[in-house]
Amino acid sequence: MLPGLIAGDYRFDEAHLDLDFLCQRAGAAFIESAALGLDTAAKALLLADGQRREYDLLSINTGSRPDLSGIAGTKTFGIGVKPVEGFLREWERIRGEAARRRLRIAVVGGGAAGVELVLAMERGLGRGARADFHLVTDTPEILPAHPPAVRRILTRALEQAGIALHCGRAVVAARPGELRWDNGGILRVEEVVWALAASPPAWISKSGLATDTRGFVAVNSQLRSLSHPDVFAAGDTATILHAPRPKAGVYAVRQGPVLAQNLRAALEGRRLASHVPQRRALSLLNTGNHRAVASYGPLALEGAWVWRWKDWIDRRFMARYRAD
Repeated sequence: MLPGLIAGDYRFDEAHLDLDFLCQRAGAAFIESAALGLDTAAKALLLADGQRREYDLLSINTGSRPDLSGIAGTKTFGIGVKPVEGFLREWERIRGEAARRRLRIAVVGGGAAGVELVLAMERGLGRGARADFHLVTDTPEILPAHPPAVRRILTRALEQAGIALHCGRAVVAARPGELRWDNGGILRVEEVVWALAASPPAWISKSGLATDTRGFVAVNSQLRSLSHPDVFAAGDTATILHAPRPKAGVYAVRQGPVLAQNLRAALEGRRLASHVPQRRALSLLNTGNHRAVASYGPLALEGAWVWRWKDWIDRRFMARYRAD
């Protein structure tokens, strides 16, 4: 629901869940801190607030962040779309700045996240704010993992929104005020949002856990670590090694019930269930103007009714975890 929140379709509370409430309802302790490391020998998780939390079973479900490897200067210029709370703070700053002067804003990443985000930002900028938007991707076309019909529809949406599209441009360096491409070209911008391919938390590579070639936790069909049977992982931070799937929420959601079942089973010494990821998944992309695109395999449909359908699905999901 992040693009809808940015576009102004949702309030903050409509697109967020109260983790403290959920933990209370589940009888679980809620600790708000970042994980910094894992001591698998001592079976302890190291937290940013200095705590060291020992475990019998550990379930890692941290999601992912944009992969900024290979791009110099990202620590001094630009913001990542994840973690979301940091991006939302910066988005409010950008909106305020655009109300005072015209900005040039680039979103780097031509996948679903980048395309949805730049369309939402253009629509949600606010009355009186001014900005020129650019979408930059190193692929020949946007949305390379989607069917051609989806690419055509979203390319048209970008054109209609007046968003400049730069395909086949690999960003190799960033510094305040500009992006440098691998061919020596420069794009001058005041703001950059990184919406690149997913990467795992850095501490996982130092944990000793088995990983795939990209550093995500390697798990079997039971969502159990291939190297440490007392560790489970699901969602973007994990890869089912024999059946890898794209890093997308539609796959992560299906893993949840199996993960919950297997954590209980592991504690009780029962047989674990296997998760069989779907070969194809329904994709719903927000175009930022109360319209959306639905695709399944090679089929694609677009319209206001698709957005209403997506809105209904999202709100129904969120309602399952609310206090009211």
